[in-house]
Formats: sequence, C-alpha cells, structure tokens
Amino acid sequence: MKLNKLSLTVLTLGFAFLYLPIVLLIGYSFNESRLVTVWAGFSTKWYGELFADDQMMSAVWLSLKIAMGASTGAIILGTLAAFALVRFGRFWGHTLFGSMINAPLVMPDVITGLSLLLLFVAMGQLFGWPSERGSLTILLAHITFCTAYAAIVISSRLKEMDLSLEEAAMDLGAHPFKVFWLVTLPIIAPSLVAGWLLSFTLSMDDLVIASFVSGPGSTTLPMVVFSSVRLGVSPKINALATLIVLVVSIAVCIAWWFARKAERDAQMLPDEE
Repeated sequence: MKLNKLSLTVLTLGFAFLYLPIVLLIGYSFNESRLVTVWAGFSTKWYGELFADDQMMSAVWLSLKIAMGASTGAIILGTLAAFALVRFGRFWGHTLFGSMINAPLVMPDVITGLSLLLLFVAMGQLFGWPSERGSLTILLAHITFCTAYAAIVISSRLKEMDLSLEEAAMDLGAHPFKVFWLVTLPIIAPSLVAGWLLSFTLSMDDLVIASFVSGPGSTTLPMVVFSSVRLGVSPKINALATLIVLVVSIAVCIAWWFARKAERDAQMLPDEE
C-alpha cells in the first residue's frame, strides 16, 4: 500500500514537473498585461497582435516550408541509407558508412553548423553555388542532420521485416519495383511516418545550425523567438506557444484515434472469420 502511494506521488510530481510550466504558459497567453508574470485580467489581444506581426508570421511560414522539405528529403535519403545498411550485407566500407550515418546523432550542433557553414562558403567560392546563404542552405543543412534520424528509424523497421513476404511476391512473378511498392513500402510505412514526424520536429526546433547557415531574409521561427526572448519575454510568444501546443495535441489525438480504430478492426477480424 505504501509502495502504491509512493509510486502515485512520484508519478504526480513527474507529470507536474513536465506539464505545469506548459499550463502556466497557456494561462498567461490570455493575460491582459504586457508583463508576462503579472496577471491583469483575461484578454485575447495577444493572439491578434501575433497574427499582425509580419516578422513572426513570415518566420513561421518559412520554418514550416523548410521543415516539410527537410523531412521529405530526409525520408528519401534515409530510406536509401537504411536499405544499404540492412539489405546489402557486409560490403566494403559498411562500418565506415554506418558510422557516417550515425555521426550527426552524437555531433554537437555547433560543430555541425560550423562545418556546414565552411562547406557552403567553399562551394560558393569554387562552384559559385550556393551564391549566398539563405533558406536553401538552411534546407540542405536540415536534410543533412535529419537524414541520420530517419535512417535509424527506418533501418530498425527493416531489420524486423519478414523477407519471406518479398520472396513470395517475387516467386509469383512480381517485379522488384512492384514488390517494393506493394509489399515493402506498406510494411515500413509506420517507420516512414515516424521518421518524417521526427525530422519535422527537429527541423522546426533547430536554432544553432540555422543560425550558422542562414542569411539576410531567412530568419526561422526559433531564431525570431530567441532574439525576442533576449530582450524580454513577450506575451505574443506565449500565444504562439499555445497555438503550437494546440496543433500538436490535435495531431496526437487524431493519431491516437486512428491507432485505436486499427486495433479494433484487427481484433474484429478473427471473430468475423
């Protein structure tokens, strides 16, 4: 009985430590006062000022576009890298290739950002491309480090996949591309979605690497938030964070609903048979 009470207490304190700051942030987003920590009454004016802030909204759209492009590119390259690591056996340079894929996972962001900056500068001097740093260089940098996370997620799924399904399809005369499209891709689809969402989150959250490779007119949302927080937390930041929490919560609820629906459908199939 004492152990159950202790576990419940520890669980409650853990959830409070994680979610109480978020609850306070949401509450103060409806604060009338310009001072974040002084409650002066309920108001939604900061949401109106948030949408009227052209710099903030342009940074949001730029971050969304870069995150979607980076996550899509990372999934494509990560799938290719995962197939090379899992399906091609122990080829020459296999260990080196795997180490290079895993390097961004443990490399400090400062080192990654500085190395990419030097790479882009050297490429601009040698080839004339990229001619300047901007949204394109941020996109390329995000694809670079997001590919490692996508490759790890997809390769773990490929290792668990039953190869007999692909072999049976090829024995029935299916072309390798058709086998991949109709057999392999649906099986690894959850890992593709997970890798895409993880890459999207990492890209939206990145500040250090984007600060190195960005240029004039290519300010992402974390850069705008960081620069504004240094001058004092604005209630508009609370409103923006509240909207992000709302969107993420809706997405999680939708994913949970689809997962529960798929689980119920899977449980009903044996009964119907």
